[in-house]
Amino acid sequence: MANSVLRIDSSVRTEGSISRDLTTRIIERLGADTVTTRDLAGLTLIDEAWVGANFTPADQRTEAQKETLALSDAMIAELQAADTLVIGLPIYNFGVPARLKAWIDLVARAGVTFRYTEAGPEGLLTGKRAIIAVASGGVPAGSPVDFASTYLKQVLSFIGITDVTIVAADQLAVDADGSVKKAYDAVAQIAA
Repeated sequence: MANSVLRIDSSVRTEGSISRDLTTRIIERLGADTVTTRDLAGLTLIDEAWVGANFTPADQRTEAQKETLALSDAMIAELQAADTLVIGLPIYNFGVPARLKAWIDLVARAGVTFRYTEAGPEGLLTGKRAIIAVASGGVPAGSPVDFASTYLKQVLSFIGITDVTIVAADQLAVDADGSVKKAYDAVAQIAA
């Protein structure tokens, strides 16, 4: 059983979203003690003020800089507290939704979720599991034109999360019923 799950929804659709349906089913399957939900609707992009605050040493940040980083800090705390991440990933135009990219930019912070060493970058969020619920109209998950799940797996690995499972309802425009059934079958195989 997963003790603590962080659910991340990135679909712009709240009704009829296959990725949201899959994240719900996965969480039910996991039977977690606690579930924290982070819906990325309305997430703002990083800007020059955010970058300036991020690159200012923590003990030298102004109150305004601390406030600028507050959302990023909160989302990183959610990541740190979670044993398992369940991420809803609809594929939009071969890539991740803009709101998921914004989340990535806010949580991938040098010295906090990863660090640079003489041997190269090292992820600091080790010992966690991620399950990515992919939904796509025509892009086969893991194919050469899937720049979404492959990118997200790379980002997760970069911050230390290497135990990643993909549950895909891909090619929904080709065979919606078959794609959804395949995904539901994959959810049923997830170990709690």
